[in-house]
Amino acid sequence: MTSQFFGLNIAASGLRAANAALNTTGNNIANANTDGYSRQAVKQEASNALRVFATYGCAGAGVDTIAIERVRDSFYDVKFRNNEALLGNYQQRNYYNRLIEEYLNDDGNSGFSTLFNKMEAALESVMTAAGTTETKSSYISTVKSITEYFNNVYGSLQQEQADVNAEIKLCADRISSIAQEVASINQQINIIEMTGAKANELRDKRDVLVDELSKMISVETKETPIVDEQNPDRVTGATRYQIWVANSYELVDTYDYRKMICVSRDGDGSTNQNDISGLYDIKWGYGSYKDGDNVNELSDFQLDSKLIGGELQGLLAMRDGNNAQYFHGKDTDVKVKADGTVEVTVQVEASYLKDMAKATIPEQGRIHIGAKDYKYDSFTYDGDSTYTFTMDASIKSIPDNYKNVSIGYSNNYQGIPYYMAQMNEWLRQFADSANQIMVAGYTSDSLEGVNLLTGSMATNSAAQYSYEQLTTLSQNKGYYVLTGGNFSVNDVLLDNSDRLATKADVTEGEAEFENLKKLKEMFDKKKIFRGATSGEFLTKVLADISLNKANSQTLEDTYTSLQNTIKNQRLSDAGVDEDEEASNLVKFQNTYTLSSKMIQTLTEIYDRLILETGV
Repeated sequence: MTSQFFGLNIAASGLRAANAALNTTGNNIANANTDGYSRQAVKQEASNALRVFATYGCAGAGVDTIAIERVRDSFYDVKFRNNEALLGNYQQRNYYNRLIEEYLNDDGNSGFSTLFNKMEAALESVMTAAGTTETKSSYISTVKSITEYFNNVYGSLQQEQADVNAEIKLCADRISSIAQEVASINQQINIIEMTGAKANELRDKRDVLVDELSKMISVETKETPIVDEQNPDRVTGATRYQIWVANSYELVDTYDYRKMICVSRDGDGSTNQNDISGLYDIKWGYGSYKDGDNVNELSDFQLDSKLIGGELQGLLAMRDGNNAQYFHGKDTDVKVKADGTVEVTVQVEASYLKDMAKATIPEQGRIHIGAKDYKYDSFTYDGDSTYTFTMDASIKSIPDNYKNVSIGYSNNYQGIPYYMAQMNEWLRQFADSANQIMVAGYTSDSLEGVNLLTGSMATNSAAQYSYEQLTTLSQNKGYYVLTGGNFSVNDVLLDNSDRLATKADVTEGEAEFENLKKLKEMFDKKKIFRGATSGEFLTKVLADISLNKANSQTLEDTYTSLQNTIKNQRLSDAGVDEDEEASNLVKFQNTYTLSSKMIQTLTEIYDRLILETGV
């Protein structure tokens, strides 16, 4: 049978359980406003009953306090983190789309449409007084305002690309930092939990870091118990905690972690004519990587993956988004010339690659052939579907023929490169159309006309491309050399506006302005850009950015709303409810009081039994 003092053990277990519950409730109340804190609860179960030799068979032995555990549902964690990845993606797109729209918007003073209308009005003034130097000078000035508009917008977009590029590095560095912190916390958690305790606060800290990580890049986690190798039925208490990012990259494996290393592209290793220098590629490195280590030994992080997610995906879309228009084809021939240089001939099929007005590849840069990157010094185009790239003589080998060739990668979003390419396409077409008319005409003094628009040379910004260079530029490149960054009015006209070709017939008098009428007709009627006339450039491009901004704003609002909903669902489960904890205080206080009363009652029984019973 049970001992006469058995009841004291039962009451003592009740006191311990009630005390643990009261302390846990106090901890919950203290952390009611702590971000990331998960409500804790005491896990208890009835002690193993004591078998007695009596008719009732077994006697209850009180309560065992098993653990203090977090009240948290992993289902809501997964939903929250998946939503954070989508939210982070569209927040970045929306923010930078708004900036692009601001750069392009016409404020009625210095926007494209306003400047273009002023230019047309100035042209009409010249037509009504063809021999007046002042009206010609005024017209040239308005054309210069157009070129300066493109210079400014182009510079603003490049600065925005630089800002996005810097933010990509910050994002990659923070991901690496979180990976290191989580690996350290994993070790602390296992040290504690191998003793049988629960590292609740450390687990909360880890979950906060993973929540932060999920907004920057898509995240998947897995935790599995570690068993004793000598005795597979025994669980050690430690766990293996893994984090995968971007669907396939293992960022953390318990105590080991990886880093995202940003590596600047070389000045001659660019992949887009309009990109700033020093854009970052991302390498996938070990946690032991240090600055100065050989990055060539690291594997590439695939920037073209559609599963990256989070802010990093949004930033890459804005920095590299080319609307899937990038250089790609098949190499059909490889030749080693007498001087040792290598020529690679590439056949292309995409229609936009057969129009140099839409060309975006740099004059020299990085080309991907087969499975390897090379640097090319120059390229030529045959005017149809064949490009020839000249490689440095130091290249020892090129893959066999008929390998895939590409420059850059496909990013199916209308990001900064897309808008710069659209600007370049318009100004190349516009300059070509305007120049053809101007060089075919004559000045009021019957001198031959000169081209109206050109660009500064990359090798010497003080020099400009001549009309002959623009139209016969090495191997069918045409106006390819013109960009929003170097677009300018011919210095000859800036110095002497009387060189403006106003006449179509050299035999006519100085008041004849048929050539300007042709120019005006070109402005008003010729479809030079996406099926639209010259002055409709902004309408077309603003339609793109407005649609992109509206879509990103809508999706940001949607995922923000979902974030609040899921956060509330998660808080309803894991958050601290002060009313509920107040109720628990009363409940556990009563339990503690009753257990104390039990001990008091037993004390009186033992006094009677020991002091007043017996011989």
